[in-house]
Amino acid sequence: MTIEVTSTSEEGYVTRSRVGDYELTVDATEADGPEPNGVLLADYASCFIPAFRVGGNKEGFDDLGRIDIDVEGDLDEDDDLTAVRFHILVEADLDDDEFDAVVERAEDICHVHSALREGLHAEITGETGAF
Repeated sequence: MTIEVTSTSEEGYVTRSRVGDYELTVDATEADGPEPNGVLLADYASCFIPAFRVGGNKEGFDDLGRIDIDVEGDLDEDDDLTAVRFHILVEADLDDDEFDAVVERAEDICHVHSALREGLHAEITGETGAF
């Protein structure tokens, strides 16, 4: 399988990318869209949520309910990401061992997690029974 993306910048720091039938605008100045690191963090969380659901299914939890991820990313003086933290809010009430087992499975499933250098994997905390 191949993913094809076409990204174009007509001028300045705005890039419009076509991903399948969708268009994404990214702007390094944040005037016309989110900046690249913000998009990367959103993409990471957007991949981790379904991976968390699949991990939950594999651990015997068929309905985790609502899942939110609050993401924080630390930047150095060159605006490079140096750390990522996820705080996951899960509607289902899991004990700590169950939560950790689902997180471990999700880390193995999430393609963005696998693609990032190991030193930049999210530090993950969470709350269950959150909603």
